Amino acid sequence: MMSQEPVVRIKGVSKRIGRRTLIDKLDLEIPSGQVYGFLGPNGAGKTTTIRMMVGLMSISEGDIYIGQSSVREDFEGAMKQIGAIVENPEMYKFLTGYQNLLHYARMSPGVTKERIDEVIHRVGLSNRIHEKVKTYSLGMRQRLGVAQAILHRPKLLVLDEPTNGLDPQGIRELRDYLRELAHTEGTTVFVSSHLLSEMELMCDTVAVIKQGKLVDVKVLKTGEETEQQAETAFEVDKPEEAAALLGTGAVDGGSVIITADKEGIAEINARLVAGGIRVYGISKRTRSLEDQFLEMTGGGQIG
Repeated sequence: MMSQEPVVRIKGVSKRIGRRTLIDKLDLEIPSGQVYGFLGPNGAGKTTTIRMMVGLMSISEGDIYIGQSSVREDFEGAMKQIGAIVENPEMYKFLTGYQNLLHYARMSPGVTKERIDEVIHRVGLSNRIHEKVKTYSLGMRQRLGVAQAILHRPKLLVLDEPTNGLDPQGIRELRDYLRELAHTEGTTVFVSSHLLSEMELMCDTVAVIKQGKLVDVKVLKTGEETEQQAETAFEVDKPEEAAALLGTGAVDGGSVIITADKEGIAEINARLVAGGIRVYGISKRTRSLEDQFLEMTGGGQIG
């Protein structure tokens, strides 16, 4: 469900408080139907950007468009297209999960009982929805928060550090759910987090911000990885001889490192075996998001 038109356009946005510039001429386009990650060290400006997107903080310069609506010029039109959880989801703990959703549904025109039931099922709360929220675990409250945020079918779901305080099971459930939401309903999910390994599993694309400036945008999942050239390690019994035989490659311990595509890997393997070299293993060398992040941000504290 991917359309070409970006769901969010952040155009030349700056935020200044006194003499401090928190965000400096930020430009970013967020495509539809993706889980889009937002990464940066502590104090990089992630939460400031999110607060400007959802109208909790004014924009000093530039503008943010949600769909066709400007946050500065058509605030109400922009906010109708957003569902958000900034920090912890706020709930009435003495009410049941269902009563909480009913309460929020009354504030959003056009939310039917069928839509409430559909959302409850989608976030996996059907068995506990009629129990009081005070009995819920943090993970269940987080799911109820997501349910509340998507009741009105927003184009964009904004989550600031959604995995905070969740156990590994809760994180995995949330990750799987957000990916399903983006890829089956076409909702764009914009998520900030400091858990890089999680972002790598969850996101299609990540934007990296440092000191209020955009450093890089990385596409993590394209579906075309198999055709691309990749750095590949051939673990062999005689690495020096193997490199000499191939006339290329760097020796690293017991391996020869060569950049090749899928077909090239098969051919190199055949040449090594034909040349009397024993091949014990072939593995792609992918640099983790963490390695790339630390390189891009100069090893700043992640937050």
